[in-house]
Amino acid sequence: MIYLRTLALAAVATLACFSVHAQQYPTKPVRVIIPFPPGGPTDIIGRMVSDTLTKAYGVQFIADNRAGAGGNIGMEVCAKSPPDGYTVCIMTVAQSIAPAIYRKLPFDPIKDFAHVTLAAQLPSMLTVHPSLPLKSVKEVVTLAKSKPGHMSYASTGNGTSPHMLMEMFKFMTGIDVVHVPYKGQAPAVLDQISGQIQLAFNTAIGVIPHVKQGRLKAVAISTRERFPAMPELPSVEESGVKGFDGGSWNGVVMPAGTPQEIVNKIQAPLVAELKSSAGKELLLKNGALAGGNTPAQFAAFIKEEADKWAKVAKFAKIQLD
Repeated sequence: MIYLRTLALAAVATLACFSVHAQQYPTKPVRVIIPFPPGGPTDIIGRMVSDTLTKAYGVQFIADNRAGAGGNIGMEVCAKSPPDGYTVCIMTVAQSIAPAIYRKLPFDPIKDFAHVTLAAQLPSMLTVHPSLPLKSVKEVVTLAKSKPGHMSYASTGNGTSPHMLMEMFKFMTGIDVVHVPYKGQAPAVLDQISGQIQLAFNTAIGVIPHVKQGRLKAVAISTRERFPAMPELPSVEESGVKGFDGGSWNGVVMPAGTPQEIVNKIQAPLVAELKSSAGKELLLKNGALAGGNTPAQFAAFIKEEADKWAKVAKFAKIQLD
């Protein structure tokens, strides 16, 4: 009986310690793991997260770029970090795709993280070469079906968002177009501009300048809702492919086991910034739409994304190891 009372008192003391810790948090610098190199969309959003939290708490939230393996290296570091609140991480769409295409993944995007909030969604744009007489999704599908295996599409690499988006498009429309993977968006776009590639889904912010200058022709936006930067461009779904919805996204997570009180202290100022006019404007300038949901909603979103991409990977027979 004395032993049980001792255990109970120890448990209460531990909970009290966690509560006090959460109330005082943060008391030292916090690492913000960004799993991609500096300069890209994920880095921009990661540094926005760092700046917002630094201003909110007067303690440095330090950006730490850990690039490699499509973001998986940085996320493995995150998953294996102590759940003490001093590691915040930027998760991307790549981590919802990864379980379907890697046989051995060193983390689970659902179980190994405490989910904070969806930070931003980055729509992709379906573009064609200007020489093609195509102005709509329906015309793209009709031409592709008339010449199975004749048209090609570019991606930023096997298993990346542009690859998965086009495979989902193939799955939902029944077309047959050939995949040509590249090492990044820049060379893929250059070959499409030159006419070597006919189709592509690319992050909207990366191709809007080429569309405005007439080097590429925009057909539709990948997300269910239209993109405010180009409101005249219809979505793929409203163009006739019912249920089509996808693109890149970035969210904030922490190692699994991080006390919920601390997760909430990270989530609150981020959501306030994401829902502010200044936050929305900053993200829109970088081709992104502001998020800002609850931890539970974000966890459910990742589960939905993982299920969606698993179906696409199975259809396309995509396996990277």
